[in-house]
Amino acid sequence: MSETGDKAAKSSVFGWGIVGSGEIAQRFAADLAHVPDAALVANHSRSLTNAEQFRDAFGGRTAYSDYDSFLADPGIDAVYIATPNSVHLAQSLKAVRSGKAILTEKPLAPSHMEAAVIQREAARIKVFAMEGLWVRFLPAVIAAKAKIDAGGIGTIRRITAELSYAHDFETESRLFNRSLGGGATLDLGICCVSLAMHFLGQPQKVSGLWHAAPNGVDMSSDITLHYDEAEAVLSCGFDRDGANHFVIEGAQGALRLDGDFVKAQRITQYRPFLAATPFGPLKRPQGFLGKLLDRLPVPGRHSEDYPFEGSGMQFEAMAVMDAIRNGEKTSKIMPLIDSINVLRAINIVLGQPATTKIIKL
Repeated sequence: MSETGDKAAKSSVFGWGIVGSGEIAQRFAADLAHVPDAALVANHSRSLTNAEQFRDAFGGRTAYSDYDSFLADPGIDAVYIATPNSVHLAQSLKAVRSGKAILTEKPLAPSHMEAAVIQREAARIKVFAMEGLWVRFLPAVIAAKAKIDAGGIGTIRRITAELSYAHDFETESRLFNRSLGGGATLDLGICCVSLAMHFLGQPQKVSGLWHAAPNGVDMSSDITLHYDEAEAVLSCGFDRDGANHFVIEGAQGALRLDGDFVKAQRITQYRPFLAATPFGPLKRPQGFLGKLLDRLPVPGRHSEDYPFEGSGMQFEAMAVMDAIRNGEKTSKIMPLIDSINVLRAINIVLGQPATTKIIKL
């Protein structure tokens, strides 16, 4: 290959740097394998041993334990930050101020005020910045949004969503550790709130309540977004395994993101007369028989599949790459103002005293 051709080939590859070596960082690195023109060129961990193990596991180029050296790597086109919530602000700001584009795993920061600082700095330096909330970029969600925007179910009247996974209480787990920004709402509920606002916009009012884990962080929460002609009723928790559905009801039908909606590969559209029947959108099938019934053809119910490999994080990665290559500084699908508004709603609810949960025997 000629020198000119070799340079062109290199320039077509988008270099990712990953900060962190935990589960979410590993999922993102694995999903880069589904993006043909993406490469893991650098990764950072506080422990060089961990960084080197991560590099070797995912075919990276250079491992770092020094953050400044990592950010100085010229091969990095964008940084994916996948560390505990409590350090998102500091690490995001340092990356932005070094001139690096950032994709910061949700939440962008623990509070809307901190998220606004990231937005201001990114705008001042003119560098791309986005919160990593991959569910907005899933093909099934893109298709659902297009159908609703085209009037497929009429005006939205109600959204019902839950995202709950049972976790035993462990003080040192990042899920419950206050110093690491733990809690169910920033880990799970943010997906419900963000996706609801994606379809309905910013609410006129926010209400809700939350229940505390033994150490005082939120074990679960219920949030309602109020609109003039609609509402979104959302819940999350570490205290149970939930239905994990996302149902959008409109004046002329309903639409459901099937399965756990954060990895949805199928959407089902319903005509209005099915709403109150066992085949309705809120009747998530249970067990093998229930899933079989959910697959059977039913008049007024239509499903579409949007399969993908991996965890689904590749779609947000591709969106970031396209935006940066097009000279954009924010995402059209996941703009920073949305991240700020979502965190504001969450902060309103978590800013209230915890509610005692009554357990029925």
